[in-house]
Amino acid sequence: MNLANMMKQAQQVQKRLQDAQSELANTEITAEAGNGAVKVSCDGHGKFKSIKLTKQALNSENPDSVDDETVEMLEDLITTAMKQATGDAAKKMQDKMKGIVPAGINIPGLF
Repeated sequence: MNLANMMKQAQQVQKRLQDAQSELANTEITAEAGNGAVKVSCDGHGKFKSIKLTKQALNSENPDSVDDETVEMLEDLITTAMKQATGDAAKKMQDKMKGIVPAGINIPGLF
């Protein structure tokens, strides 16, 4: 195999990796616990997107005592904290990897 073919194949692999990364970023995965009392969604990279809670999740003995605004406020607080934590973790990983991977090498999904 000559160098031109190897370069062409490397470019094709890089394009497929970029397409896969894009597809994963646009994929939503949802999981639930407690018979649907808590639902969490993330993208295909594992990046947290949202959380949904039922009134039963907050007060299983008397769910009617929980108002919709309280549920929404708690969902927003958890979502904000989770996004901050995952963003901070991603930044730390990126900073750590920059010290390991030589300059000029681009690994899709890593940076």
